[in-house]
Amino acid sequence: MKTCTIYKMIFILLLSLNIMLKANDLAVMKVADVPAKALYVTQPKGEVDRLFVLNQKGMVYIVKNGLTLETPFINISDRVHGSLTPGSEEGLLGLAFHPDYTKNGYFYLNYVNKNDSSIVSRFSVTNNPNIADKDTEKIILGLPQPYGNHNGGHLAFGPMDGMLYIGFGDGGKWGDPYNNAQDLNSLLGAILRINVDRGNPYSIPNDNPFVNERSKRAEIFCYGLRNPWRFSFDRKTNDLLIGDVGQDLWEEVNWLSWEESFGANFGWRIMEGNHCYNPEDFCDTTGLIMPVFEYPNNASYLKILIGMDEREATGCSVTGGYVYRGAENPHLWGTYIFGDYCTGRIWSFTLNNGKPVKFRNLRPELKKHSKDVPLFISSFGEDSSGELYVVDYLGAIYKFVSNQ
Repeated sequence: MKTCTIYKMIFILLLSLNIMLKANDLAVMKVADVPAKALYVTQPKGEVDRLFVLNQKGMVYIVKNGLTLETPFINISDRVHGSLTPGSEEGLLGLAFHPDYTKNGYFYLNYVNKNDSSIVSRFSVTNNPNIADKDTEKIILGLPQPYGNHNGGHLAFGPMDGMLYIGFGDGGKWGDPYNNAQDLNSLLGAILRINVDRGNPYSIPNDNPFVNERSKRAEIFCYGLRNPWRFSFDRKTNDLLIGDVGQDLWEEVNWLSWEESFGANFGWRIMEGNHCYNPEDFCDTTGLIMPVFEYPNNASYLKILIGMDEREATGCSVTGGYVYRGAENPHLWGTYIFGDYCTGRIWSFTLNNGKPVKFRNLRPELKKHSKDVPLFISSFGEDSSGELYVVDYLGAIYKFVSNQ
């Protein structure tokens, strides 16, 4: 009797362990095919059955219960920069829904217009929840772009303060020739923080770091960024995480608490990652924030397209992601997931005393347990419950799931 009980307990333990291991087999599941040049996916607070997918050409599409609606939610291609050659960084780049979207119907877009200026505008939904009114545009902010790259473009409302955060790159070309990212009188190379619920068209929060300082733009929350291609907030801790695209050699990830991010200088163009850039040697790093993670920029999407073995290169353009706070993949709780545009690699790590730990390359596991995986990772996204998605620029949306 006693022996039987022991064997029974061992069997139950092994069965539980097996179930747990299966639950931890991470996969991505394609939830929708969408038009090519897909750049972002998000969902308004409180939604459950619709995802909104940003398209660089100037459209936002709705995915409802796995089907992409034929009519776009909004189409502003008539005012978006139309020269979208391969590798173009212009177009419609950012989308954020107002925290009270269900009540006021407001959402915000960030795009480069036909006059080469970045425009942040507010729009309203119509009485048909699947159609927005493009004629309701209210321009919040306009910023001339000196070149056609490094436009940034991401938008996000802070989960704790409800302010609108706007990411802009350094203005482009090569090596930030105007030193915009270190110029606090320029909005380029920075993340801005504004209040769109007060003022016309906005007001500046009175606790912004550079309020009432001469020759410093009060909209700036943090700066020293080359091209922040997706930043996010940990919805539990309010930490700020930024994927900042490098110049020639290094891609970087920054992860700070909100308080530490306040007025932070992330170092570009003095630094590229943890390395001196301008000057090349003996640069002054006083007061600069070093990334928590960097990886070599040693690939290109042209090499990947002609079949270069992905083991030969790490990446060429970081795509910032999210700290997972959903319920479907509890083993990922508190883990930051991000990727690289060129190689399609997806990595994860957690932070312990400011240092990355439990670093993993997820791509082999995802390839093993998924029917297919994204090729060109243009973005990650969250739904209203904190579940995580990844966007393939070629036209697909994937969801992170546990393969059971």
